[in-house]
Amino acid sequence: MANLVTLIRLFLLFILVANAYSSGYQLLLNLPLLIVIFALDGVDGYVARKRHEESLLGSILDIAADRIVENVLWLVFMDLDLVPVWIPVVFITRSLFVDSIRSHVAMQGQTPFGMMQSPIGRFLVAGRFMRIFYAVLKAVTFGFILLIQPWPSLIPAIYHQWFFIIFFLKNSLLYATVFVCLLRGLPVLAEFFHEVKTELRVPQA
Repeated sequence: MANLVTLIRLFLLFILVANAYSSGYQLLLNLPLLIVIFALDGVDGYVARKRHEESLLGSILDIAADRIVENVLWLVFMDLDLVPVWIPVVFITRSLFVDSIRSHVAMQGQTPFGMMQSPIGRFLVAGRFMRIFYAVLKAVTFGFILLIQPWPSLIPAIYHQWFFIIFFLKNSLLYATVFVCLLRGLPVLAEFFHEVKTELRVPQA
């Protein structure tokens, strides 16, 4: 059941993507769809724990779905000229680096968050507060972009009247999200390179 919830998230994402290229009042459906997609992110984990369905497959599907939702939305926003091209480049590059390191760590028997040794690394990467804060920040950023997407065609007068405030709010959210994204990725890279450096210093028997 939990895996089915994860697959439903992806199905709704593809509906959102298709609808994002529509026009008029159809665009108003995108924000509610996004809210459901992000809400289901918590539902699948809850269902898995409640029904005792935790599994390696479920964990992989959940992580993969998170990455697909995030990266697909950034690419669609870029294609629709809602965000500059460098933003999806940053997020995709960061996710590939971090997920590759976590995959390597998992093969060695460690948990992804267990590799964090420094207090600042544990706070930024493994800490519950920062994980929730980052997830909420991304959700608000995506939501704001989808909220204002229909404005130029549906309410052009209001959009142009509030353009500079809208522009400022959108860019503030984008830069804040990019900053936190990189901030949470740096400790993973630092811990990994420190581990590699330490291993290279160990004399071979």
